[in-house]
Amino acid sequence: MLSPAAAPSTQLPTLATLRTLPREGRDTLFLLAVIAWLLLPQAGRLPLWCSLGAGAVLLWRGWLALNARALPRKAWLVLLLALTMGATYATHGTLIGRDAGVTLLVVLLTLKTLELRARRDAFVIFFLGFFCMLSNFFYSQSLLTACSMVLGLLGLLTALVNAHMPVGKPPLAQAARTAGSMALLGAPIMLVLFMLFPRMAPLWGVPSDAMTGRSGLSARMEVGTMATLALDDSVAMRIRFEGEPPPQREMYFRGPVLSSFDGRQWLPLNSSQSPVHALPANLQASGEPVHYEVTLEPTQRPWLFVMEAALQRPEVPGYRNFMEDDLQWLTSRPITELVRYKVSSYPAFTHGPAQPMRGLQEYVDLPPGFNPRTLALAAEIRRDPRNAKATTAGLVQVALERLRTGGYTYTLEPGVYGRDTADEFWFDRKEGFCEHIASSFVILMRALDIPARIVTGYQGGERNGVDGFWVVRQSDAHAWAEVWQAGRGWVRVDPTSAVAPGRTGAFQRLAAPRGAVAQAFGNFSPTLSAQFRATWEAINNGWNQWVLNYTQGKQLSLLKNIGFETPDWLDLTRLLIGALVLASIAGGGWAWWERSQHDPWLRLLGRARKRLAQAGIESTPATSPRQLARQVLQQYGDQGQALHDWLVQLEVQRYAPTAQTARPSTPLKSHVRQLDQLRQQFSRLRWPA
Repeated sequence: MLSPAAAPSTQLPTLATLRTLPREGRDTLFLLAVIAWLLLPQAGRLPLWCSLGAGAVLLWRGWLALNARALPRKAWLVLLLALTMGATYATHGTLIGRDAGVTLLVVLLTLKTLELRARRDAFVIFFLGFFCMLSNFFYSQSLLTACSMVLGLLGLLTALVNAHMPVGKPPLAQAARTAGSMALLGAPIMLVLFMLFPRMAPLWGVPSDAMTGRSGLSARMEVGTMATLALDDSVAMRIRFEGEPPPQREMYFRGPVLSSFDGRQWLPLNSSQSPVHALPANLQASGEPVHYEVTLEPTQRPWLFVMEAALQRPEVPGYRNFMEDDLQWLTSRPITELVRYKVSSYPAFTHGPAQPMRGLQEYVDLPPGFNPRTLALAAEIRRDPRNAKATTAGLVQVALERLRTGGYTYTLEPGVYGRDTADEFWFDRKEGFCEHIASSFVILMRALDIPARIVTGYQGGERNGVDGFWVVRQSDAHAWAEVWQAGRGWVRVDPTSAVAPGRTGAFQRLAAPRGAVAQAFGNFSPTLSAQFRATWEAINNGWNQWVLNYTQGKQLSLLKNIGFETPDWLDLTRLLIGALVLASIAGGGWAWWERSQHDPWLRLLGRARKRLAQAGIESTPATSPRQLARQVLQQYGDQGQALHDWLVQLEVQRYAPTAQTARPSTPLKSHVRQLDQLRQQFSRLRWPA
């Protein structure tokens, strides 16, 4: 049994306990803490078993280091590796790809800590840690991620420097200072590489698995699903207007157009299956356009959100795009990275066929057996003598007036709707989010034999007072309607504004419940909370504009500004090579200068030791010059007296300088000359050439 003094402690270690740990235990705990920091951002993206397993392995390894316990046998590691690889394959269906690869990387990194016995094992962990650090940017390139990974980088460099200091127990602060100096020295080279390394697709970018990480709007809409977006306060896009922005009520950013209804959900109309029924766009604009620039967050969707309506193609670097007949702008592939594009939109526009066409019938179709009371309401409106001669515009106003005066409310929590969603909205619940209102309105229009469809996108936004950008969030997702009118084509109708005018006018958004901390902070100082949020988002926007969106176009513009007439990627390469050569020359010069600043006394003593060793007199770095002098006399007697006196004089100048020896008139260069003279005088000591 273990004695009480030797029994391992089960209490959490204190700072004093950590200071008294052996160096191996202290260094291991520090490295485990760095690894945990690198893995923390991945916890929400990894499979649950991987996150829990990685945490358990790190805690187990820390307990072993803290209590100086033996590491597990290799058989256990092989078993754990086999189990985790099997779990990875069962979870992802493959062992390759981004998500499966990151999972395996985390597994290998954490399991490797269980066989951390030698410096070689530590170096493997260091390099796996660097790869794991980079894998965080596969999922997020935000400023917060970058800052946290910079701390992780400094931690790994500190552990790496500490591993190259094998003697004694140097403080981690000393290794951290060295690591910080290395990072600062490497920062200019990193900046040059960032500015000049050619960004050529597909070599430049981060990997992404198809069909993963989708966010925001969907290509289909089931009543009740869009309300969940109001709970998402993340940024969808940022807008910078050139000149005066349009009124907020005109900021409709068009997304998917949904025209086919099966009773439960709305889907896009597949015109390719019936091209004869396809409707022409006939987009015509009038008035002055609004010029602006969009910075769109990655969506994993092929939609370009533009304010209605854009006639000219937005130029998106790396993407081909086109406009469909329903004014929806699409890209050739999903948007997997932050993109920025300039747009000119005309708030005053018309589109669609001006006269009845056969294809309009598809925008009147309703599935049989659904919403019978809404169909009856439409028949009642038609029978009303006041509507006998009503036009399409008049019938639209009848429906909007019912929404204004019928006790309908705009809410995030309307409850779960059943089979007949329009019936429940019009007659039972009388409350809903924008998609409830838009869907019920379009169903009523179709029941009135009026072509109608749903348009989804974003409406409005808020201006950031710090940087002047308009921020459109996922919570600004909106659904509105378009009805067809003879002579005018498709006309936008937003039935939500009839229920809640503030939704599109004064921008009274339905806010999701905040967390306890955010709510407490907001209650304490709402102004300070809003200012802090605006400042942080402005900083993030600056990161997006100047770092994440630093494209090849910006690189070439940079070359134009410094004198290149028609720059291309070859010019970038030449400039990069030249900059690296200059940096190498500067680094070599700095290294020569820094070397010349080392202690000249130590350099001189080192030269003497080296020459004496070649003459058969061995010594260690701890051997003093006086001890070397004694060895010279013992081996060479009177013939070594001059060398003995020189070594003694060298020690006196270092440790017992007098006023005469400390004067600048007796520099160490004179000792160098004396050493060269002694080499010639005692040639039989076999001084090296």
